[in-house]
Amino acid sequence: MHCSSYYLKPAALSYLLLAVLTACSSSPTGRNQVILFSDSEMSQLGSQSFEQLKKTETVSHDPKINTYVKCVADAITKQVPQQESFTSWEVVVFDSPQVNAFALPGGKIGVYTGLLNVATNQDQLATVLGHEVAHVLANHGNERMSRSQITNTGLQISDVALSSSGYGKYRDLTMGALGLGVQYGITLPYGRTQESEADIMGIDLMAKAGFDPNQSIQLWKNMAKASGGNQPPELLSTHPSHSTRINDLSTEIKQLPKYNTKATQCQ
Repeated sequence: MHCSSYYLKPAALSYLLLAVLTACSSSPTGRNQVILFSDSEMSQLGSQSFEQLKKTETVSHDPKINTYVKCVADAITKQVPQQESFTSWEVVVFDSPQVNAFALPGGKIGVYTGLLNVATNQDQLATVLGHEVAHVLANHGNERMSRSQITNTGLQISDVALSSSGYGKYRDLTMGALGLGVQYGITLPYGRTQESEADIMGIDLMAKAGFDPNQSIQLWKNMAKASGGNQPPELLSTHPSHSTRINDLSTEIKQLPKYNTKATQCQ
């Protein structure tokens, strides 16, 4: 850990090292992680962020779209083990041209109507939602906040961000760390490792839920087309390139158990 820009008192340094050593964990795929925050803390932050979004974004009340999106989301979340920090998942559709969706700790799922122009069927939408729910299950938001806490970049969550005044002060950074950077202009995207991990877990989730994982390939082809070829080279991006993603998904699909991938109908 490089701390040349900061002065840490010996007691503070000892506490930080102890926290890191005792917070080592493993992701669902076996990758080592440092997790500093509890599930209840993350659920509180996710719920606060979601309530803020519902106030600032336009919520869609189109019954057909809401029924369709909720059907796909419910099928995915039924495959998720019961969580200790919340009892149910809330799904909200936002009326916006953004090609985006997210899932937050605390069981919050948001889908932007613009995504439905790219994820053109239930299986492609399930690909996205499985991927986003996987970010939550793999504690990726917690992992990024923990890293920020360790490197002293300003997300002093343990002291202030969980209080009402503290959350307001650090709201945008918190939302960025939870994967909502697009909406708030905070450049904190998930890293390539986290994205690839969410792809692997998400494919398994959607297949278990009765969706066709082969449609994930077409989804990312649609994404590549929608981006107009403007995606930066992979080495300059924290996300896998579309071609790498498609290749990795193709390999993963071949290794999936024989699920009934036509069991769910949400059209």
